[in-house]
Amino acid sequence: MSLTNRARILYESPLSDPRKAIPIALFLAVLVIISAIVLIRDFFGSMSPAGFQIFFLSLAGTLLISIIPLAILWFLDRREPESKWLYLIAILWGALIATALAYPINNWIFENISNLVKTTPILQTIYGSNAKTIIAAPIAGPIVEETTKGLGILLLFWLLKSEFDGVRDGFIYGALVGIGFNMLEAPFYVTKGFITTGDMPLYFQMADRFALFGLAGHALYSGLFGMGLGLARQTTHQWLRYVAPVTGWLLGFVGHFLNNALGLIFFLAIYLVTGKSIAAHEPAKPAVAAVVEPFLNQWFQHSAIRAIGFFPFFLIVGVMLWQSGLWELQVIRDGLADEGEPVITKEEYEGVKRDRQFATRRIPGLDRRTSEAIVRAQNELAIRKWRVHHDGKDVETDPLVAFWREELARLRDRVKLSTET
Repeated sequence: MSLTNRARILYESPLSDPRKAIPIALFLAVLVIISAIVLIRDFFGSMSPAGFQIFFLSLAGTLLISIIPLAILWFLDRREPESKWLYLIAILWGALIATALAYPINNWIFENISNLVKTTPILQTIYGSNAKTIIAAPIAGPIVEETTKGLGILLLFWLLKSEFDGVRDGFIYGALVGIGFNMLEAPFYVTKGFITTGDMPLYFQMADRFALFGLAGHALYSGLFGMGLGLARQTTHQWLRYVAPVTGWLLGFVGHFLNNALGLIFFLAIYLVTGKSIAAHEPAKPAVAAVVEPFLNQWFQHSAIRAIGFFPFFLIVGVMLWQSGLWELQVIRDGLADEGEPVITKEEYEGVKRDRQFATRRIPGLDRRTSEAIVRAQNELAIRKWRVHHDGKDVETDPLVAFWREELARLRDRVKLSTET
């Protein structure tokens, strides 16, 4: 049975059934339209021409800097790379839908906290004129934003079963959604700062939101949830299939909460210990515009703070990604061990056995593009065989296993034709 690339990506997905695909597509289309309306009405509707200039300047900056975390994810994904369309879909969910869904809910929370602050003098005393933001940010951000981003990751997990194999895939999809969210949220805050103060906190926002190469904020939080979903798909333990996603979301929530709650905790601790509020001493207006302060200085400062403060979260991600790399290598070795030509030659299998975590396997004697295509098809075949075994099905009757074997035979024929001409 031969499959097209589109059919391969949608294999075992509800989208492969027109009766389910049509209502799902309509729902997503309506969601996109609603998201666009919300952003235009609530954010862009009252923006001045100068505000538009600041927004698009900031957006250009975030798009440029986002190349770095995307390149890191692409490297992590090199053995079994996902479709570029799936990268784009995950980023767009974070940038458009997750942002638009979160925006009005966050505003509602901020308005209610503002009313609470006005009627609670002690909060004004402890947190000063910025009390609304200090109190609302730890409530709105972690709960609302991790939910709206998480819905997108959950949809990818449900709709693209054949492309969501394990922990590493989960982290990549989750981080992509987080990067997309960051792409739009950072320009929002730069523009808001300009509208509120007349200053443009471009470098501060870029340094803060792209600390540690853009993987210390939203990409980390939603990546943790994605890892939980990936572990649920990869594990053989029934209980872990339910516990892992919940734990992943909670870890992302806690990380986001701690990041947003530092000011809340610090001001409260000072007040409880000394009986005085340092918020009473309002900061002086900076003598130099925020955009002038060197970007790299701020980036190193924010990166150092995140590296220390988020060390437990980075440790979890690092250990799980390391283990997922070992898992991938073992699955590929096992899956290709019983294959012969044209799937893999004996010399190529020796290369499989020598492959390591940070290596990128190549096939000697072939041009780079052909080598990459054959290696990718071999890896995809091995991981698919693992998935079929994992689900208790027959490898020899699986359409995707047949697809990758046919693809490898086609690539070998192309190599033979090129050498004969």
